Amino acid sequence: MLKLYDFTLSGNCYKVRLLLSLLRLECELMPVDLKRDEQKTSEFLHLNLWGQVPVLIDNDVMIRDSQAILIYLAKRYGGESWFPNDAGSLGLVMQWLATAGHDVQQGFAAARIYHLFGQQLDVETATARAYTVLKVMDQHLSQRQWLELDRPTIADIACFPYIALAEDGKINLSDAPNVLRWLDRVKQLPGFVSMPGIAV
Repeated sequence: MLKLYDFTLSGNCYKVRLLLSLLRLECELMPVDLKRDEQKTSEFLHLNLWGQVPVLIDNDVMIRDSQAILIYLAKRYGGESWFPNDAGSLGLVMQWLATAGHDVQQGFAAARIYHLFGQQLDVETATARAYTVLKVMDQHLSQRQWLELDRPTIADIACFPYIALAEDGKINLSDAPNVLRWLDRVKQLPGFVSMPGIAV
């Protein structure tokens, strides 16, 4: 049985829950209360020295980091449709995993953490970065339905959560119609599940 150490309001945890649902995989959720710093306890640090969720356990395999978990699940259970094998397609998908872990995280996710959870950070820089990402993605999606390969891949799953949660970070998506249509396409995928803050 798969186990996911999870926090309901985390977009990074949600992207893993989303892929698990799309792949029709059963998983035991192990709640970690970040508000009570349970991720900093010695028990949790034994699982992940970084003190962060999500963490996935699959028998004797333990993976941290949401992007790494998406890769693992896609390769182990999802087949080539979600994470391709050929070098060119692989590179196209991986570049968006990097975008999700860097630009989306430091833009959309950071703005959300500031406004929703009150964490002190440079919200003006985070907001500006989010709008830069939004502009690039909207232009990219003007030519296609999915981020790459003309089908949904873990590139879409990695980038979706924090952009779908943009309102929590006071980021306005109204000037990005192609991104809005892409968000709706993700929501129409068979097996889609939502989280608090994402309207269906």
